[in-house]
Amino acid sequence: MGRTKSSKIAELASLVNVIQGEYDIKGRWSEMHFGNANPIVAELGCGRGDYTVELAKRFPAINFIGIDLKGARLWRGAKNALASNLINVVFLRTAIRKLEEYFAADEISEIWLTFPDPYPKRRHESLRLTSPRFLNLYRKILKPDGAIHLKTDDPDLFDYTIKAVKADGWRIREAFDDIYGKPVNNEIIYIQTKYEKQHLADGKKIRYMKFIPQ
Repeated sequence: MGRTKSSKIAELASLVNVIQGEYDIKGRWSEMHFGNANPIVAELGCGRGDYTVELAKRFPAINFIGIDLKGARLWRGAKNALASNLINVVFLRTAIRKLEEYFAADEISEIWLTFPDPYPKRRHESLRLTSPRFLNLYRKILKPDGAIHLKTDDPDLFDYTIKAVKADGWRIREAFDDIYGKPVNNEIIYIQTKYEKQHLADGKKIRYMKFIPQ
């Protein structure tokens, strides 16, 4: 019998690569968790941590933080990272709107947004992770030469993001509306999460965008 959702959440407190609750770590990630000055990359809304863990495997000289509010999902990513003996990845359980409580200015080198909820209704626009509200938050913690990566199966969110980042003064470096229809020379964008595999099985196109601060 597999673990229940409640048992997974209960176990989080004992996992050495999971941070949750009140924690004074802002500006001290390199010192307190990684023990080095390597760049830090965050995946927001990481879910089961598929992307976070795979990136950590491929880039041992970079530190990775998977961030999500749902503990049962984080549990899976944390357990996979421990099973793979990855020392360059941790998971933070918190709401994305609270990022500024955990990260100092210029502390993050890159941000990944992998298949975020598109929140299609106009009244929910402020909840989209590429809305002006969140773009402003990312500016506060991202290095000046940092980058944000978006992967989505939702064409409306993709189009919305193009308009939002341009209006907010970001520069789009890459934008592809079908990375499998016209292959891109960038292997890391082909890492597949559980949800991406489902989207592909359903015949959906996968879109990718990279944008940076001006």
